[in-house]
Amino acid sequence: QVQLVESGGGLVQAGGSLRLSCAASGNIFSINVMGWYRQAPGKQRELVASITSGGGTNYADSVKGRFTISRDNAKNLMYLQMNSLKPEDTAVYYCNWRDSRLMYWGQGTQVTVSS
Repeated sequence: QVQLVESGGGLVQAGGSLRLSCAASGNIFSINVMGWYRQAPGKQRELVASITSGGGTNYADSVKGRFTISRDNAKNLMYLQMNSLKPEDTAVYYCNWRDSRLMYWGQGTQVTVSS
């Protein structure tokens, strides 16, 4: 079992920045991939960025150059630094953990970007 808790969401003006955090606990000591997904009202959940336990990263085209994903394996934390935020970034952001067998989700944190 893996538990994921997100924090850091909130309301920000367009052009501003936010940093999301995801704290992982439980049986997390396998080779894994962690990621941030988001879901806007009326839309499907989409991948924002992912990072392997070895540090390899992947980004959605819509956030490349603006968002940075990172993780601290020693502290079981993952981050998403979001800069130059746009109104279309408004969504609930979810932390995700997966290995070769299992997948877990956090409860989500709301990010709202005002124009």
